Amino acid sequence: MRDKTNVLVIGSGPFTDRLRQEINRIPFLECVDIQAVERRAQIPQIVIETTNVELERKQAHLIEIEPLLDRDALILSTTLAITATETAARLTYPHRLVGFGALGDWEQFDLIEIAPALQTDPVSVKKAAEFFESLGKQTETVADEAGLVFPRILAMIVNEAAFAWMQGVASVEDIDAAMRKGTNYPLGPLEWADQVGVDEIYAIVCGLYRNLCEDRYRPAPILRKMVHAGWLGKKTGRGFYSYS
Repeated sequence: MRDKTNVLVIGSGPFTDRLRQEINRIPFLECVDIQAVERRAQIPQIVIETTNVELERKQAHLIEIEPLLDRDALILSTTLAITATETAARLTYPHRLVGFGALGDWEQFDLIEIAPALQTDPVSVKKAAEFFESLGKQTETVADEAGLVFPRILAMIVNEAAFAWMQGVASVEDIDAAMRKGTNYPLGPLEWADQVGVDEIYAIVCGLYRNLCEDRYRPAPILRKMVHAGWLGKKTGRGFYSYS
């Protein structure tokens, strides 16, 4: 019988909760809680950190947990708003960190993008791909840039749609209808933002703006306001639309 691999998932939100459920569904994987790890009652072989908005908290999580891990434990960290290289730079053993990213409901995406840091050992990349594939997802290795590929492109479309709404070009409903019917997108950009989380979109655009220093990545101010107001989309009951 295959020994179980302990997995510690750090973070919060629907994606993180669903990730824990999926891990516990696999017979040879088991989610462990952070209190057990801190008591050294359990040692995780894989740590996943999913914080995207509060980057200082992300870094603090990893710095605190690293001394409790074996040297070759795999660390997976979302890189929607920060590069894997920058995250790995804070670690004592950066070779084991691999960035990753996905957006939306678990059932609605088949692929998880993984991004090695400059410091990442190829063995860690192989372990990361095997882990996500054990959860039933395909993987694609992409360059280490904030937002990766699909999250970056979607976030920029949403950002432009948010600017259009702010400037009175059209209503939320009309912007979404124009994009659905004009491009055959499955969702309009603003309802898409509500589905994946306005905070996730805002984090990606901020990460691009911070890393690339180009004005075209400047976040629409309304996104920042919505995050501060807690209007994060379906998960909080209000975003560009209201949900009862």
